[in-house]
Amino acid sequence: MPAPSAKPLILVVEDAPDNQVLIEQVFQDSGYAVNCVQDGVSALAWLAEQLPDLILLDLSLPKVDGWEVARRLKADQRTAAIPIVAVTAHAMKGDKETAIAAGCDDYLTKPLDIEQLEICVKRWLVERSDRDLDR
Repeated sequence: MPAPSAKPLILVVEDAPDNQVLIEQVFQDSGYAVNCVQDGVSALAWLAEQLPDLILLDLSLPKVDGWEVARRLKADQRTAAIPIVAVTAHAMKGDKETAIAAGCDDYLTKPLDIEQLEICVKRWLVERSDRDLDR
């Protein structure tokens, strides 16, 4: 379970600086804390030290791609319950199903629809809070 914090923590795993900045701007005044890393290796290293409440994961990453990051996180008991939202340009038929099969819990395509991103993040963080309260 993620460490308690004043704000829910979102890990953004994204190699495009413009997308990192966009996501940070969307959530800067929203009551969420955002941390960005640029590749799969950095994401796995960061996750060895901290546990976010939600992961926004690009699938086309250098070093270790997002598909493999998702598989590893869902196979690890420590990180398996963290919701992963694929944020990707992979928008061909079957890509969503492949992302879900790799361990992603949800799927958004690029270019990002800001309203859909906000709805998705809120849904996962509210659902997670509700599940935690039920324990």
